[in-house]
Amino acid sequence: ILRMLFKIVLKLEIAGMENVPRQGPLILMINHVNFLDAVLTVGLMPRGVTAFSKIETLGYPVLGFFIRLYGVVRVRRGEVDRRALHRAIETLGRGEAFLIAPEGTRSHQGRLQPARHGIAYIALRTGATIVPVAIWGQERFFANVKRLRRTRVHIRIGKPFRFAPGNVGRDELRALTREAMYQLAALLPPEYRGVYSDLDKASTDFLVLEAEEG
Repeated sequence: ILRMLFKIVLKLEIAGMENVPRQGPLILMINHVNFLDAVLTVGLMPRGVTAFSKIETLGYPVLGFFIRLYGVVRVRRGEVDRRALHRAIETLGRGEAFLIAPEGTRSHQGRLQPARHGIAYIALRTGATIVPVAIWGQERFFANVKRLRRTRVHIRIGKPFRFAPGNVGRDELRALTREAMYQLAALLPPEYRGVYSDLDKASTDFLVLEAEEG
């Protein structure tokens, strides 16, 4: 159903789908502009994906229906929801895929904002592979719908990586998250990179890249 709707209202350009592992614990890391980010990622992936969803979002008639259809972990807005974090870890522990938007809130204009550190905590606890998924163009969706125009949306999927295992503190969690976000930023056009615009600051000290594993 979702893919049929996508064809009606969107012009999708997708690159890198071959980078998505078909099995094993997987975190899909996306940038967050509006509701389309998660809906597109979940609907287009070659495997089932669970995602966080704000409790109030489930109250929207149409959007709430599709969110429930694909499976969600409800999260309370504006606080650290430890129960939701635990459920995400359980999901990954079963070898499933989970979607995370590290920014934690929508940017609307499409530019990356500072990320929260939950993704690093979850990835370290589970040893999950992370695949960055960059999406842009969806910020024009609502304006185009009013004009009965289809929206061109680009989806670029990056190479898988993991965080190097080890005991880390708060400072290390920040560093891990920053390195992951630069992997995501590198997939986006420069005007969308926001606070991660300077790719010269990117490093991979805490990352294990697919190429390095062999």
